[in-house]
Amino acid sequence: MAKGDGGKGGKKNDDPRERGGFKASRHATAKRSSAAGNKSEQKRAAEERERAGKLAVAASHAADDTHTSHEKSRFLKGKKIDPRRIDGSESVADLIEGTFLAYNAARLREACQLFAGKMLEPDVTIGLTITGALTPAGLGMAALIPLIEAGFVDWIISTGANLYHDTHFGLGLAMHRGNPQESDTVLREEGVVRIYDIFFDYDVLLSTDAFFRQIIRAPEFQRTMSSAEFHNLCGKYVREREKTLGIGTRSLLSAAYAAGVPIYTSSPGDSSIGMNVAALALEGGKCLIDPNQDVNETASIVLAAKRGGGKSGVMILGGGSPKNFMLQTEPQIQEVLGIDERGHDYFLQVTDARPDTGGLSGATPAEAVSWGKIDPDRLPDAVVCYLDSTVALPLLTSYALARTKKRPLRRLFDKRKQMMKVLLDEFAKASEQPLHSEETDSKLPMHR
Repeated sequence: MAKGDGGKGGKKNDDPRERGGFKASRHATAKRSSAAGNKSEQKRAAEERERAGKLAVAASHAADDTHTSHEKSRFLKGKKIDPRRIDGSESVADLIEGTFLAYNAARLREACQLFAGKMLEPDVTIGLTITGALTPAGLGMAALIPLIEAGFVDWIISTGANLYHDTHFGLGLAMHRGNPQESDTVLREEGVVRIYDIFFDYDVLLSTDAFFRQIIRAPEFQRTMSSAEFHNLCGKYVREREKTLGIGTRSLLSAAYAAGVPIYTSSPGDSSIGMNVAALALEGGKCLIDPNQDVNETASIVLAAKRGGGKSGVMILGGGSPKNFMLQTEPQIQEVLGIDERGHDYFLQVTDARPDTGGLSGATPAEAVSWGKIDPDRLPDAVVCYLDSTVALPLLTSYALARTKKRPLRRLFDKRKQMMKVLLDEFAKASEQPLHSEETDSKLPMHR
């Protein structure tokens, strides 16, 4: 069919998409080179510029971030890739800002800048999730405790395993570097346990188990409680052991206890701590961790932050159940309790999982919008860094401590009753029935 033919029905073909399927207005009316433009004309124009020496002139203007023909393109507004030379004198923060310019290095830079620049504003309540064997690698002591003590983490959801292996350090027990290629059969015969390239004596497990069984037999544990209450009590005893040993603060549980940071676990029975609680139940122990309290308490933290005029930010290390338990606070508020809310304001995740395999627990922040987990208006403040947490966390911690002043401790553990009152009052309004009174206050297990 000839150009301009009407085709069937005699309709005139005036579609401007003549080259590459792109509208002509995107490249023809603006005098700029484009993959959708006329190739021979663009080639001749470039040759003419070269002959005229215009390329040299354009290069002389590079310092002021102008472009030869695309200076008006919104896609070329980002800073030029012009890194500083690495000479060994740079700080971690300078290295991240100056040389982490593309790919997942750029995502880590964006994560650091989001965390230090926006999430650590005074009105933002920060929730942290921890998965993967981070504490046995020493990252509890190296990174998480400094973040807690600086007021950069307000509440935590962790796997029980991270809290169990964290306790080894608070009890003065040793973990060692090892070779992951060693024979596991030989290691078993030698009484050595390994977590990839972390080696420790089998007695470390036995001693830690004995410690937990001893403290959980105490009268104050003989009741139903949230996992935050349980871990707070454990942290108190670990801190006492640290003081007795004179080793300083080496345990995340201990640091969280001292700072009033509540630590929840989304699966209380899925760790050696939970296994020891279950073993004591066989002896008649009354310690019981109530997941209902955990679900409502965590939702109350988020709602109270929002209703107090602030924002909610989440920092997710890995994924798994703790990630979903953190993010489900918003569906609990909105979908289940019927309370009007928008979603978390800031989202930062470090992960090595992919969404297309179903392995990225809780999916991407954009997908989380469909669940009400993330405020759709805040998607620009969401960063996913596809990187090993053991690499990202120390860098993120160092950057934040270098670029941001310490924040006052929120001590949310001590404010659980007030935050639950906010949740109960909002639920009552949404349900149009009185659910909160002094009598119900006194019957809440968490208030004991």
